[in-house]
Amino acid sequence: MQKPHIAFRITILILVTIANILLARYAALSISNVPGVVTFYFAVVFMIAFTLWFGAWGAIAAYVGCLVGSGIPAGLPLQVNLYWSLADLWQVLIPLVAFWVLKADVGLRSRRDFAVFAFFGLFLNNLAGALWGSGVFVLSGKFLAADFAALFSNWFLGNLIVTVLITPLLLRFVTPFLKKKGLFVPKF
Repeated sequence: MQKPHIAFRITILILVTIANILLARYAALSISNVPGVVTFYFAVVFMIAFTLWFGAWGAIAAYVGCLVGSGIPAGLPLQVNLYWSLADLWQVLIPLVAFWVLKADVGLRSRRDFAVFAFFGLFLNNLAGALWGSGVFVLSGKFLAADFAALFSNWFLGNLIVTVLITPLLLRFVTPFLKKKGLFVPKF
């Protein structure tokens, strides 16, 4: 596979960033018992897939998508938003690094690939994102310490549900198409 040209990579970054901003802004369903916190953040599904498909470009887009698409509309102060948006970055970097280090196939072609995804792309990344995001909310004073458990469980379970239902399908069925068309970025 030929290495994608830098203009192609910048185009991917711009398009995926715009997609992530729109997803972060509009792809959420709130049935939460915690006011101001979404229950199902569908954007994370695509942020994970984009990062596994496009490497660091997808990770940058996930961070900016959260920063601009979620944090600004929520009225978070910039200093809080900069830290809080790292939650989405952890949620995409953990599976990206795991797939790269463990040489797993993003197309989930084997049980081993799926096991890598299940641990790093479903469980560990969503755990880290929920801990980080909930912690930043509490430490910044947006929520009380007593709200941490509800924030965390809402974030973790909501992201886990949408990720387990949709992301494996995207990876399994869209990855071969992206590879065939030369759109997949194979390295970090």
